[in-house]
Amino acid sequence: MRIGILGLGRIGAFHAETLSGLDAVESLVLADPFADAAKTAAERFGGEVADSPEAVLAAGIDGVVIAAATDAHPGLILAAVEAGIPVFCEKPVAKTMTEGVEVLKAVQGKGVPIQIGYNRRFDTGFVAARTAVQAGELGRLHTVRSTTLDPAPPPAAYIAASGGIFRDCSVHDFDIIRWVTGREVTEVYAVGGNRGADYIKEAGDADTTGALLTLDDGTIAVISNSRYNARGYDVRMEIHGFQDSIAVGLEDKLPLRSVEPGVTFPAGTPHDFFMDRFTEAYRAELTAFTEVVAGTRSSPCTIEDALEAGWIAEACTLSLNEHRPVTIQEVRQT
Repeated sequence: MRIGILGLGRIGAFHAETLSGLDAVESLVLADPFADAAKTAAERFGGEVADSPEAVLAAGIDGVVIAAATDAHPGLILAAVEAGIPVFCEKPVAKTMTEGVEVLKAVQGKGVPIQIGYNRRFDTGFVAARTAVQAGELGRLHTVRSTTLDPAPPPAAYIAASGGIFRDCSVHDFDIIRWVTGREVTEVYAVGGNRGADYIKEAGDADTTGALLTLDDGTIAVISNSRYNARGYDVRMEIHGFQDSIAVGLEDKLPLRSVEPGVTFPAGTPHDFFMDRFTEAYRAELTAFTEVVAGTRSSPCTIEDALEAGWIAEACTLSLNEHRPVTIQEVRQT
């Protein structure tokens, strides 16, 4: 099949490399506002360079991957849907939840599949955890702990435009908690601190946060996030039930050091970046998209899924700012 890619920055170029290695993908059509970015990707991974998104959509492609700036997501999604082309779009659907709801309403009933990029759904550890929960191996759940710790903060320009740590970082934890447990979040309470770079605080954001989520069956989820983890990129989940407890990310590349006498675990080189931690998950995610394009599977992460994680982020942001518990119903728009 023939796949278009809109946006050839860091993640777009990574997707181009991944797609170029998939058997189902015969050719790529690439476009970026900076022509040199598309040209460089084409030279490295093969494919044609188009001079605009419109040219990509008109180039006889079977599906399109949107890895452009967030502001461009709504327009590009709608243009692809109007052209009848299946869409993979990196999260978020839009910069604001209001825009995201508008996109959802605009594409409903069009019959064009849309997959939103939440790569943890394709990581083998998280898949195994979901399977164990669904099979009842843990019994009734009582506690979930989810962690995302970055080795260093993004640049000031990214922080200023990101919408805050809950919307650009924690949202991955929110999505994977919903997906693994099969439950919805009803209420949140969030806290945050600033002990690092001044530009994060100046942007009205926190560099380290914690959130307590209450799920609709009474399970408690504890989320920990930080822009600072000197030892590496740390993504983990613990799931505790009345019959068993399991963990994702408890492996030799875990960026954590034990001080217990005689303990040598973890013994590997720590993960240092999200592309390192989730290389195979990204491959599985884009393989899934080729199956969506081929019509052999439905979207494994819909716009509705992405918006549900977004409402949790909105509630946590409000909770942090107002120092109080917030229900999802309080922030949800219809």
